[in-house]
Amino acid sequence: MHTPLCDKLGIELPIFAFSHCRDVVAAVSKAGGFGVLGAVGFPPEQLAVELDWIDEHIGDKPYGVDIVIPGKYEGMGEVDPVKLEQQLLAAIPEQHRKFADKILAEHGVPKLPEGERPVGQLLGWTAATATPQVEVALKHSKVRLIANALGTPPADIIEKIHASGRLVAALCGSAKHALSHKQGGVDIIIAQGSEGGGHTGDVGSVVLWPEVIDAVAPTPVLAAGGIGNGRQVAAALAMGAQGVWTGSLWLTVQEADVPPAQMESYLKATSRDTVRSRSFTGKPCRMLRNAWTEAWESADSPGTLGMPMQFMVTSDAVSRGHRYADKAKDVMFNPIGQVVGQLNSVRSVKDVIYQLVEEYLQATERLQSLTA
Repeated sequence: MHTPLCDKLGIELPIFAFSHCRDVVAAVSKAGGFGVLGAVGFPPEQLAVELDWIDEHIGDKPYGVDIVIPGKYEGMGEVDPVKLEQQLLAAIPEQHRKFADKILAEHGVPKLPEGERPVGQLLGWTAATATPQVEVALKHSKVRLIANALGTPPADIIEKIHASGRLVAALCGSAKHALSHKQGGVDIIIAQGSEGGGHTGDVGSVVLWPEVIDAVAPTPVLAAGGIGNGRQVAAALAMGAQGVWTGSLWLTVQEADVPPAQMESYLKATSRDTVRSRSFTGKPCRMLRNAWTEAWESADSPGTLGMPMQFMVTSDAVSRGHRYADKAKDVMFNPIGQVVGQLNSVRSVKDVIYQLVEEYLQATERLQSLTA
């Protein structure tokens, strides 16, 4: 399992692993893949701490950082993060805050200790807040790739990353968006099918991957959305992808920073238990269906706000859910793809990587036997 992209990045396997957990990122890269840290939840100073830790534990292996600068969001154009946060906080209707508080209260989720985390905190969902994250990432020499989860990164961001000698990647859910990435100077395009966890479009992976690969050739494409075993990796590479971008797969590994109650929810879930919902971030995001997602679709719901305002309403719920997971099981933010139905046990990162490779080899050998 080796593609030209492996040589370009200096990695053994074209298995890219997105995770918000630094332990997972380091373990994947050390096992031969390419770990990518999701930066959206980290203020710049905390992101620096996380990347310093990875640098110390990853050896001589490379890794990447994933940011979120949507193509469209509320408050576009404002470059001062303080002013932007004040502007957006003032625009949030009080009924949305009350509705979120009501859901949590009905399910007995305690409030956070005073001052532990600000309600309505603006995270890295905007150019104003993600740009400082990029600047932090570029100070770490082992970071070889910056990926953007939503939309083509701004031209000045791409220019800055390229000037540092790094590569730029961006996710897409259609061939049209992939072409925009290519025209904008993106080096690696990640085609993510609707099955994937987190923010996705509405086209399935088997349809999307070849459309994007054909549209942007020879730009390398990573296949994402629904990948949980080596047979699916083989299918992606057979279609012309130069690697796979995985995320949900790493939520149930031993190294993942996932509360036990949340882990239990993942392990018990089937592929039919997810839904694309705007209820946490304001954009369609695949997650486990629960009382929270149902409430925001009910007749009593005030409706969701745009990104990043919706998350400024729900960030308190996310923090409380993570801290009080046992009590918040029915209202937690559980972003994960339909591949959750395959995730039935807790394994180490190394074991997952090895199994992906073994299953890939078995699949390719099966195909070769058929051609004879």
